[in-house]
Amino acid sequence: MDESEDLPRTLRREKEARAREARERDAQERAAAPSLPMGSDERPKPQPQIYASADFNPGSATAGPVTVKKIDVPFVELMLFFLKAVFAAIPALILLGAALWILGNLLELAFPWLIKMKILISFPN
Repeated sequence: MDESEDLPRTLRREKEARAREARERDAQERAAAPSLPMGSDERPKPQPQIYASADFNPGSATAGPVTVKKIDVPFVELMLFFLKAVFAAIPALILLGAALWILGNLLELAFPWLIKMKILISFPN
């Protein structure tokens, strides 16, 4: 028994219309495409996929909730990603430190009494 028989009539008609349009588009592409490659580097444009569920519309703003069950990332690729992130963070930390140092010096120039509030740490000789 086909699962489309459980769908309401309007959804079943929509699903059949999408399948018919896909078949017609495929037939037109096969008729228009040359049988042998002519040496052009032009690649065919990807066609939108026909979704199995007729009630799913990827362009709608009212898409239902989504739950991610599993993310399968190989360990080596994940490790390389985090190493790249660490190396990318080093210049950002240097720039942040320089910006904070400049801000501190500007505050000392604008408010000289803040120097009294500094905590001086000294090491005995």
